[in-house]
Amino acid sequence: MKFRYVVYKLTFPNGKIYIGKDIGGAGHSINYFGSWDNTLVEQDFTKEQLSDFTIRKEILFESENKQEVNQKESELIIRHQSNDEAIGYNQTHRPHKKTL
Repeated sequence: MKFRYVVYKLTFPNGKIYIGKDIGGAGHSINYFGSWDNTLVEQDFTKEQLSDFTIRKEILFESENKQEVNQKESELIIRHQSNDEAIGYNQTHRPHKKTL
């Protein structure tokens, strides 16, 4: 049975995470792994580490409704703190840094 629209969590070898959604045409595609910033990920690994690289993908939420998936993605980014650069690679919903 195929998933419809989903929110997923990717876990990288260093333990950092990325929360994303797949709301493409026919629904979730098993080979879709998001649109994170490659530069952020690559700077955390050596060339040798990148040559043998495993990412774990978990489906956290599924719905027939794209708007519901959009809302849940934002909620899960905040809940999992994947927008904290020490924890994850999400660039949206980043906390504002305080300036002195």
